[in-house]
Amino acid sequence: MTTTDLFASLSTLLHELTHGAAPTGGFVLNRGDAGLLASLQALTAADASASAHGGATIAAHVAHVSYGLSLMNRWAAGENPFETADWSAAWRIGAVAEAEWTRLREELRTEADRQLSALKTPRELSPIELNGVIAEVAHVAYHMGAIRQIHASARGPKHDSAAT
Repeated sequence: MTTTDLFASLSTLLHELTHGAAPTGGFVLNRGDAGLLASLQALTAADASASAHGGATIAAHVAHVSYGLSLMNRWAAGENPFETADWSAAWRIGAVAEAEWTRLREELRTEADRQLSALKTPRELSPIELNGVIAEVAHVAYHMGAIRQIHASARGPKHDSAAT
C-alpha cells in the first residue's frame, strides 16, 4: 500500500464524516446520514451555544475541529504550525450570535474541503506524521459524536433503514 492508497481511504472517510454517507451506505455513518456540515446547518446560534453537563458548547467543538483541520492544512502546505498551536482558544467560546455561528460553520466547511484536497496529494511521511493524518479523521469523528450528543437536531438517522 502507498500513501496514495491510504490517503484515498482517509479522504473517503473524512468526506463521509463531513459531507455525508453515500446513498448505498457508509463506512462510519448510516445510510441517509447527511454528515457533520449538513447537521450543523440545522442548528441555530442558540443551539450552537448549548453545552451538556457543563462541557463545551457546540460552537466551541466546531471551532476546535476547524482549528485542527487548519493546522493539518498548514502542515500539508509545508509549515510546522504545531509548535505554536493554541488548542485552548476554541474551548473559551460560549454563546454565539447568528453571524458568528455562520462564520464558524463556513470556516469548518472551508478547512474540511481543504483537507480533502490535501489528502489527494501523495507524499513521504514519518511515522508521527502518518499518525497525525490518521488521527485527524478520528478527531473529526469524535467531535461529531460529541456535538450529536449535545443536541438531538444534529444527530443522523438512528439506524440504517436498508438493514431493517
